Amino acid sequence: MGKILSVHSFRGGTGKSNVTANLAALLARRGKRVGIVDTDIQSPGVHVLFNLSPERFRYALNDYLWGKCRIEEAAYDVSGVLEGHRLNDGGSLHLIPGSMRTGEITRILRDGYDVGLLNSGFQELMERLELTHLLIDTHPGVNEETLLSIAISDILLLILRPDQQDYQGTAITVELARQLEVEQMFMLINKAINPQDFGVLKQRVESTYQVPVLGVLPLSGDVAILGSGGIFALANPGHPVTSVLEAAAERIDAA
Repeated sequence: MGKILSVHSFRGGTGKSNVTANLAALLARRGKRVGIVDTDIQSPGVHVLFNLSPERFRYALNDYLWGKCRIEEAAYDVSGVLEGHRLNDGGSLHLIPGSMRTGEITRILRDGYDVGLLNSGFQELMERLELTHLLIDTHPGVNEETLLSIAISDILLLILRPDQQDYQGTAITVELARQLEVEQMFMLINKAINPQDFGVLKQRVESTYQVPVLGVLPLSGDVAILGSGGIFALANPGHPVTSVLEAAAERIDAA
């Protein structure tokens, strides 16, 4: 049975989508069959990291939610990013993007959709693609689809920056996740500035929320230069950011 991992942040700008894409690629590199669903329908963007042009979308998540296609028809094989980077045979990577058409984004904002379809769609996708891991890139903050994604997840990964607004918002998400009885919860701190304080920062966050921290990612100019133009961890082996992401992927794989 595969596992569903929701990646969430209370506020935007935490690097959530970038982390999601990198972890998915690193899990696939380890030989896992991985899927990603971009449920941030109002502002989708994970496809950019895989160089998947919107012109290639025959279907997107929006189409499944409106009954225009089966869930697997909206999944695109992006395993090509693993070429030359595989550690184990058998890994694969599929992405379900959100639509980039203005009219379809507007329709979501105006009419909404049946969020219950997300649950059945996730299960169908895992069965039909025989996934070992399904990563859900959620919309920041708290809304109905986010709560549903968290509720049906085996693992919740919270991304936060060392920022007072993030700290307070994350506390709300942690409490909601506990009320929803999420099986496992982890945190990953992103965009930290002073490497000499990383150990203290990790301990403080773990003590405050009573949630394991998988690592502390430094604020990196190299990540900024790439500008979502690819999967950083694959393009930059041995980089400090990559090392933290690899350790996080290993921990998630073992969970």
